[in-house]
Amino acid sequence: MPRPENPALIDTFGRVATDLRVSLTDRCNLRCTYCMPAEGLDWMPGEQVLSDDELVRLVRIAVERLGVTDIRLTGGEPLLRAGLEEIVARITALSPRPKLSMTTNGIGLARRAAGLAEAGLNRINVSLDTIDPETFVKITRRDRLSHVLAGLAAARDAGMAPVKVNAVLMRGVNEAEAVPLLKFCLAEGYHLRFIEQMPLDAQHGWNRGEMITAAEILAKLEASFELTPFPAARGGAPAERWLVDGGPGDVGVIASVTRPFCAACERTRLTADGAVRSCLFSNDETDLRSLARAGARDEEIADAWRATMWGKLAGHEINDAGFAQPIRPMSAIGG
Repeated sequence: MPRPENPALIDTFGRVATDLRVSLTDRCNLRCTYCMPAEGLDWMPGEQVLSDDELVRLVRIAVERLGVTDIRLTGGEPLLRAGLEEIVARITALSPRPKLSMTTNGIGLARRAAGLAEAGLNRINVSLDTIDPETFVKITRRDRLSHVLAGLAAARDAGMAPVKVNAVLMRGVNEAEAVPLLKFCLAEGYHLRFIEQMPLDAQHGWNRGEMITAAEILAKLEASFELTPFPAARGGAPAERWLVDGGPGDVGVIASVTRPFCAACERTRLTADGAVRSCLFSNDETDLRSLARAGARDEEIADAWRATMWGKLAGHEINDAGFAQPIRPMSAIGG
């Protein structure tokens, strides 16, 4: 099917991508068992990573020419990117101004939250799979729970509301933490989102049987709380939400595996080395960095981006017999 003359990031299924996930680095200072091996990975060489100017140019093209309205900075761990505050300020200075958020593990956030908020960061998600110190070390292979908790509090105090917590439950590891995590988040004013474990680990060791499903998560929560469907329409948001004990607190579940929401997907992705991906699970991508470094004009880069999204598949195919896990791990794609 020929692509119509439309400047937006449309695909053949009628979806329009307005949400851009930008990975700033593939590096991370944790070694979470479901993400990478204990020894870490071979990081991208510095010359392969987009420079600040290259990154901001591609984001500007997305905002000015492709209709992107929401941007999330990811990693790896985005707080490891040098000059992060300046990158945030340059992105939020674009016109029309995009909404800007970031997903982080929270280490180092305590001393930088105020500066990031001042630079224009609107909202933050912090990954936290447990509030038990021993379990935290078991999952992350690092003794840094106190740093993460301090980062969460600093983000809240800096006004980056709502502060969201992302949690992955794993069978035999932290599956008993569903209720304690929700109690903690409700008490602190954070918005908790459980995420089904996805096949994006560097070791390619994902096992469906070890994944705690959305149905199991909800059953654990309903043993201690009354959950009612959130009244607002979900739209393209990845999380299905429930009010807890009548509200105002709520909890969400991102069930990418058992309750896929691909039909409403509105996301496009840019890796730290400048590749555009139409889907988190795609095995195809388009190299915009080489185009930019070869002197391509803004509209040529925009057209390559449009062509990538036009070819987006109907869904991620995790539940199909022929599913092939992406070659890149999550840390190299960006969340």
